[in-house]
Amino acid sequence: MKILISADMEGATGVTWPADVLPGTPQWERCRAMFTSDVNAAALGFFDGGADEVLVNEAHWTMRNLLLEQLDERVQMLTGRHKSLSMVEGVQYEDERAVDGIAFVGYHTGAGADGVLAHTYLANSITGVWLGGERAGEGLLNSHVVAEYGVPVVLVTGDDLTCEDALGYAPEALKVAVKDHVSRYAAVCRTPARTATDIRAAAKEAAALAVRHEPVHAGPFTVEVEFDAAHLAMAATVVPGVRQHAERRVMYTSETMYEGIRTFKAVTTIVSAAVEEQYG
Repeated sequence: MKILISADMEGATGVTWPADVLPGTPQWERCRAMFTSDVNAAALGFFDGGADEVLVNEAHWTMRNLLLEQLDERVQMLTGRHKSLSMVEGVQYEDERAVDGIAFVGYHTGAGADGVLAHTYLANSITGVWLGGERAGEGLLNSHVVAEYGVPVVLVTGDDLTCEDALGYAPEALKVAVKDHVSRYAAVCRTPARTATDIRAAAKEAAALAVRHEPVHAGPFTVEVEFDAAHLAMAATVVPGVRQHAERRVMYTSETMYEGIRTFKAVTTIVSAAVEEQYG
């Protein structure tokens, strides 16, 4: 059994503030250890549950945050940016590299929703994303990507609202809340010792759910993205197939979520380049 862990940081133990997740800050250095503890606990739990391999895909910001030297020696880590499927890179293989289940560790709620550091791909600029009319965070978007490869989501960790959100896209997955939302920048946090115990126990149980299924092709998918400024919507339309349909909104339709997430990544890349330092 092979497990893929998609590891994001905003939903990690102890994280509540932008400086906690911004590479290069003292707080980021401190929180890296707690982030690594969450990921390592998940890996250990999966090994406890019978996994032969665990691959961790770094999914936060520069994708160079986890402390490799603090992970169990059996873990392998995919680190660095510019990957074909971004946050769920590694799920697409059907040969000896194929994975049987995926865990979303350190995830968070989507742009425009309540939740600690809630956003969808971009920390700001994007104020909402909808998939088929349903508000979508990274969990929902990525769940549709992995479904096309027959890989189930078996574990989700983050704040309590992230766990509630996951009931919609991965109802059978185990959920572990490492903190309870108070506001966008505040939470009641469990200690790393407690969250490591909770995550490890849940991952052990979740290993039984790691059974590949027939690929699910639910497209076409219509994605709508809202920005905090009109010029960003205009900028996004340089991506083929993306059209502006309101002052601050664009939309596009993709036959598969593989195409959908790649188009979304292109939109976020273009929009990031269009943001001015002071005026957004």
